[in-house]
Amino acid sequence: MTTETGFPRLTAGVPGCGGAFKLTPEDFEVEELPAYLPSGEGTHLYLWVEKRGRDTREVVRALASALGVREDDIGSAGMKDRQAVTRQWLSVPANAEGRLPEFALEGVRVLEAKRHGNKLRTGHLKGNRFRLRLRGVKDPGAARESFSLLAAQGVPNYFGEQRFGRAGDNADLGRMLLLGQRLPKRPDRFQRKLYLSAFQSRLFNQALAARLAAGTFATALLGDVLRKEETGGLFVCEAPDVDNPRVAAFEVSPAGPMFGPKMTASKGEVAEFEARLLTEAGVTLSDFQRGGDETEGTRRPYRVRLGAAELTVDGEDALLTFELPRGAYATEVLHELLKDG
Repeated sequence: MTTETGFPRLTAGVPGCGGAFKLTPEDFEVEELPAYLPSGEGTHLYLWVEKRGRDTREVVRALASALGVREDDIGSAGMKDRQAVTRQWLSVPANAEGRLPEFALEGVRVLEAKRHGNKLRTGHLKGNRFRLRLRGVKDPGAARESFSLLAAQGVPNYFGEQRFGRAGDNADLGRMLLLGQRLPKRPDRFQRKLYLSAFQSRLFNQALAARLAAGTFATALLGDVLRKEETGGLFVCEAPDVDNPRVAAFEVSPAGPMFGPKMTASKGEVAEFEARLLTEAGVTLSDFQRGGDETEGTRRPYRVRLGAAELTVDGEDALLTFELPRGAYATEVLHELLKDG
């Protein structure tokens, strides 16, 4: 089971600042940064939705019921936390627009509705903007120091604990699926995708933890797969002395494995290290073919930029505002500050 306990931290040399977060939904505000805005015309209706104390799937389920459409007909760019105030776009078929006034769910408001030509799909966003309140901070100086390090060097791009389910067993269930084993309960399509992704995520977290422990979190190694920050393009490092200045300038970043048959292969000692991760997990690369489209494989950067970063002190609390690219977890910023394990 993958947990936060024991994960190496970039800011390990700075004491934990102390404090608590998510005591109320208002302590954790998230707003999507969309890849594009609805055009005003088309066969889909985009809804700018604000929710408190609800996760995205709950809203999708309630929308489908109120509008008389299938859950699969509703699009979202990403899933958002329950214990938070979040704003995100959802898309529904435009022919259901007349039933929109029938939608009602406590804690949820539709702030805007506008038509667009295509359904919103997973990943159709630039990132997210966060505004977080840490309550009862004991050492504001430590919070500032850790936050500054993250802004300068990047945030370790761990998958957050929510990826692994409340019981922490999503990755174990995903491994069972890849090995063709029977699960205690037959998963629906959403759960199947969640479990398989969680297993890939566990292996990525293990790879990232090893790089941080070795001090190569932001170092281009011979045989590494590097990701271009601007375009997302991937290439294999053949000349570390050429590529490391680009890493230092945040033009490229080492990218870890999200295993699958279509994942860009690393070379040399990096490839050997990644092969050991599979061996230790008791799976082979070919096992990921059993996951079909859900486990094709890709590369995920080991670090992400902390954008528009600002920390202010409000009495005993610290207010953090920052932006992260899609797929990155704000809770990992907090773990770096709190050292909470």
